[in-house]
Amino acid sequence: MSLKEKFKFKDRLIKGIETRGQFKISVVKTTDVVQKAKENHKLSLLNTVLLGRTLTAAMLLASELKGEERIKIQLEGSGPVGSITAEANRVGEVRGYVKNPAAELNYNTDNVSIGNGIGAGFLTVSKILYNEAEPKTSTIEIVKGDILSDMAHYMAQSEQVLSAFLLDVSLEDNGDVNQAGGILIQRLPDADDSVIKTLQKHLKKLPPVSGQLEAGHYIDKIMESATRPFKIKELDRQPVHFFCRCNAARFKNALTLLSLDDLKELEGNDQEMVCHFCGTRHIVSKHEIDTIVETAKAKLN
Repeated sequence: MSLKEKFKFKDRLIKGIETRGQFKISVVKTTDVVQKAKENHKLSLLNTVLLGRTLTAAMLLASELKGEERIKIQLEGSGPVGSITAEANRVGEVRGYVKNPAAELNYNTDNVSIGNGIGAGFLTVSKILYNEAEPKTSTIEIVKGDILSDMAHYMAQSEQVLSAFLLDVSLEDNGDVNQAGGILIQRLPDADDSVIKTLQKHLKKLPPVSGQLEAGHYIDKIMESATRPFKIKELDRQPVHFFCRCNAARFKNALTLLSLDDLKELEGNDQEMVCHFCGTRHIVSKHEIDTIVETAKAKLN
């Protein structure tokens, strides 16, 4: 693939609205995002799919926000994965992690499914909005643990918006991400429910999003095929990437919040600190630790 083609098919999100105002749609390609998460966190095949779907869902929901408002999705369950966390903002930055990145399932066991990875538990969606002192948070019970069913249930129960969700991550034989992406269609006020119900049935007949991407159909074409025979007007498009704003300065600032006794235990050695969200390792040097300790002592005098 040429550089021009690679640029054309980069991870992006596209938004559109039905020309008569009956529904809106977002389509996202997250292939590189999910692969980056897999590499950074050394994810098992199970977690690559589960976190990949959650990252994709977070980006689709974030497409409804403004500026740098953020959305956070967290699933906590009884399964071996433990918990999954994904966060995205309107400018296309996505990040996330799982509690137990190496967790896998024994597929030789009867009736095992991908949903057993997270198990029974709760799904929480938090929106960090402008002019809001506290995040707007909704929590529901996990229905299947496959992320797709759970996000659809969340939209119906918490957002109370009739919608259609598709989330898809396919893997290569070596475990790398083949393709990843998703679709979110939401009914707009005053539109007939039958429109979304028709689209829900239509989406079930479509090839998986990953299959369409693998066939060379980019997000524009996928949006068109997902909403046929309705006419769609494009509203916006933006790049999407796995990105975290963590840095060494933030970790050092966090250390200043520790008690003097806790800080003294860190004296004399470099300290390695790992960001949960992106897996980046930051080193706070012995000299920097000593300086933080001395500053803490001075404040007590």
